[in-house]
Amino acid sequence: METKGLAMHETLELHEILTFKTVCCTKSATMQGLVTDPELKSLLQQDVQASKQHIQELQGVLSRANLQ
Repeated sequence: METKGLAMHETLELHEILTFKTVCCTKSATMQGLVTDPELKSLLQQDVQASKQHIQELQGVLSRANLQ
């Protein structure tokens, strides 16, 4: 993902998305312990795994943007 020339509003948007994704990941991880339906539990686990990957990618974009 190319990050040359990120404007301030773009950086702020990325921070907002990162915060939202982190909250969603935390909620899905917490709900896993509360649900009894195996299919729902599996969906929540998949969501947590995907969210962690997305969070890492967003952090990488922000990190690269800060270096430029």
